[in-house]
Amino acid sequence: MITLKKDDIVLQQHFSNKKEAIRAAGKQLSNQGYVSADYIEKMIERDCLTTTYIGNMVAIPHGTDDSKSLIKQSGIVVLQVPEGVDFDGNQVRLIIGIAGLGDEHLALLSSIALVCAEMENVHQLIAAESKEEIIDLFKEEVIA
Repeated sequence: MITLKKDDIVLQQHFSNKKEAIRAAGKQLSNQGYVSADYIEKMIERDCLTTTYIGNMVAIPHGTDDSKSLIKQSGIVVLQVPEGVDFDGNQVRLIIGIAGLGDEHLALLSSIALVCAEMENVHQLIAAESKEEIIDLFKEEVIA
C-alpha cells in the first residue's frame, strides 16, 4: 500500500509548458526518494510517446517501461496547478507523478483513476488550500 504524505504534495504551482510541469513532478519524485534523477527524462520520453493527459484536467506523468530500474520505491506526488498548464491543447490543473515498482504501477493508476473520474473530486483537489485536504480526498482509495 502506498501512503500519500504531506511532503508528496506541492500546492499552487505555475508552469509555462508541459515539459516544465513533468520535470517538476519528476524532481518531486526524486526529492522524495522514489526515483533516481535519471527517471525525469524517461517521464518526458514517455509523454512524447503517448500523452499522459487522462482527462478531467489531470495528467499522470510516469516513466517508460525501460525506466523501471530507476525506481527506488513506489510512490506518487501531487502538484496542484490552479491556473492550468497546456498538455497538447488540454488544460491540466492536477499533475500526479507516478513511480510504481512491479504491478504496483497498475494499482496506482487504478486508484488515481477512481478518484479523478469524478469531476467533483478533481475540483476539490484543484481548490484545496491545504495538503491535508488532498490527502483526505485520496484516503478513500488504496494510496491514502
